[in-house]
Amino acid sequence: MRKFVQRVLDKLPKLDREQIYSLVSQLARENEQLETVLDSLTHGVIVLDKQDRIILYNKTAERLLPVVGSDVDEKLVWSVVGDEEVAEFIKKSLDNDDRVEDKDFTLGAGGVARTISLSISSLVQHGEIQGTVVLVEDVTDRRAREARLRRAENLASLTTLAAGVAHEIKNPLGSIGIHIQLIQRALKAPARLDRKTVRHYLDIVSEEVDRLNRIVVDFLFAVRPMDARLEDGDLNKVIGDLLEFVHFELSEAHVTVVTRFDEGIPTLQFDEKFLKQAFLNIVNNAVAAMAEGGTLTVSTRRKGDVVEIDIADTGIGISEENMTKIFEPYFTTKDFGSGLGLTVVYKIVKEHGGEISLRSKEGEGTTFTVSLPIPQKELRLLGWKDKRHGV
Repeated sequence: MRKFVQRVLDKLPKLDREQIYSLVSQLARENEQLETVLDSLTHGVIVLDKQDRIILYNKTAERLLPVVGSDVDEKLVWSVVGDEEVAEFIKKSLDNDDRVEDKDFTLGAGGVARTISLSISSLVQHGEIQGTVVLVEDVTDRRAREARLRRAENLASLTTLAAGVAHEIKNPLGSIGIHIQLIQRALKAPARLDRKTVRHYLDIVSEEVDRLNRIVVDFLFAVRPMDARLEDGDLNKVIGDLLEFVHFELSEAHVTVVTRFDEGIPTLQFDEKFLKQAFLNIVNNAVAAMAEGGTLTVSTRRKGDVVEIDIADTGIGISEENMTKIFEPYFTTKDFGSGLGLTVVYKIVKEHGGEISLRSKEGEGTTFTVSLPIPQKELRLLGWKDKRHGV
């Protein structure tokens, strides 16, 4: 409340009738102006008291939800929301004191589907919660644009992958064709048929077929949706088990492993199979970068709402030119390799809601950092003495 109004109220017993009338008129004008501002907003606004009863709402909220009934003042908010799914969600969120950000719902009205986004937060005054604010936004056009952008990105990725596959399969197909011709030529002269040579040709054909199969398998993994099943797990244990699994290979490559695990990191949700694959791909890249041996340092730590995993090597590093291409499909600096290893890593990390980045300098090594979100299992509205439930 404006300070001058507060001062007037403090002196209210001393005011005459004309002064009181003037004050009430001014408050009425300000209230009308506030209603005009609220009704002009593109977001729907519903203000609730501590008992979840409506004390204020604007026309946008009434149109988007929609609100049923002509008089909804002081009614429980979920009892006047026209969509059953939305009403049930609001009631459950308020009963559990959950804080909600951008929860989408699809509503059908007049045969036209609309997508609304719902947010629920605390109404705070003087450091104390006085109720709840429900925000409603029509995000139909935005979600449509996002969907079009995703489709365009997916199509571009698929085009790149298809071009990569076409390039990759040319060499094995060419090799198969050449050796089949050599076998056919040998069969035309049975008197001079050298079985050992033919067997050698067939072995090469078999190897190239296996190579083609690996290319197809990698391609399908890169383009198909992942069936990741997230479960609670101990990240340090998963990484430790992986390093133990590849211990022999690391030893043979003269790579020394250093681990710095933060024992205080919380339980995370992940698909162990996929996450191990992602870390294994990074470790294999690190070993390949340390042809003469070196040190592989793996560390974990909590940083805010995420857990960070660093995998650092002392290898040859990555040039600045290649840094921007490192996650692109079929990009590789190796003589042998599919070029999909880090593409798969990127996909797995994104599937877990995480991020991946790298730091590198030629001749000094590379560090990959994977950030995985900490589950927010008890995200609540700001705590206060809940008078609704008598606690």
